[in-house]
Amino acid sequence: MASLPADTKIVGMLAELHQLIKQTQEERTRSEHNLLNIQKTHERMQSEQKITPYYRTKLKGLYTTAKVDAEAECNILRKALDKIAEIKADLEERRIAARQVGSYSAVDVPRKTMRRGVLMSLLQQAALTLPLWIGKPNERPPPLCGAVPAAGDYVARPRDKVAARVRGPDADEQWILAEVVSYNSTSNKYEVDDIDEEGKERHVLSRRRVIPLPQWKANPETDPGALFPSQQLVLALYPQTTCFYRALIHTPPRRPQDDYLVLFEDTSYPDGYSPPLTVAQRYVVTCKENKKGGGRA
Repeated sequence: MASLPADTKIVGMLAELHQLIKQTQEERTRSEHNLLNIQKTHERMQSEQKITPYYRTKLKGLYTTAKVDAEAECNILRKALDKIAEIKADLEERRIAARQVGSYSAVDVPRKTMRRGVLMSLLQQAALTLPLWIGKPNERPPPLCGAVPAAGDYVARPRDKVAARVRGPDADEQWILAEVVSYNSTSNKYEVDDIDEEGKERHVLSRRRVIPLPQWKANPETDPGALFPSQQLVLALYPQTTCFYRALIHTPPRRPQDDYLVLFEDTSYPDGYSPPLTVAQRYVVTCKENKKGGGRA
């Protein structure tokens, strides 16, 4: 019974999301008639092979209406995206609360006992569901969108995923995927958990050893400047591992759903780099190192 209020809250938010989706479709259906009029007007102009003052005035009115309709649909879609983010945040809060009291569902077992395949699947899902930044006209992508770095005074929040530079068992330093536990503003240090050994390996690190991961994907079609360019040196999560390695961008994403193609530094190849491998935007960050560094498999 204790979980009933939380369940009711989720059901309520899902109902609100459903209504927003219905409103989107209704708005789109309503605007189709105007778009059809625009198409037919252009066809008449082409058949008559002339642009009269009448057609100019009519098209101006039709396009003005189309712009208003598009803005209305866009506003509803933004509300739907906000609602999805709210639902995800609430579910994450519940997951953390369950972990703290030792109550885990079948799909949310403690990560220190989680099979590696399950962990890799969850990391892939997190990359797929990273929201795409959709800005308003002339609005620049915010910090932590794609390759845009965090602001200088930014502090990652508890449960945020970060790239963290830690000292390994053999004293070598490595960049690992970690989750923020807390931040001490007095010492300017983070406490982070190794994502691969949650609850077992906890590290206290200075801010310069922590790089926040992107919170939005950048859209290559509208904000190409928010992506790392070809030949840029980066840190990228090696496929099927929880470690970041130095790599060169081979090909940036071309469409919103695309990943980067990167060349990892690898001395086993004649030119010192691996063949191109795909890495999601969520797991590609600015390289802070000037020398080659390793990690764990």
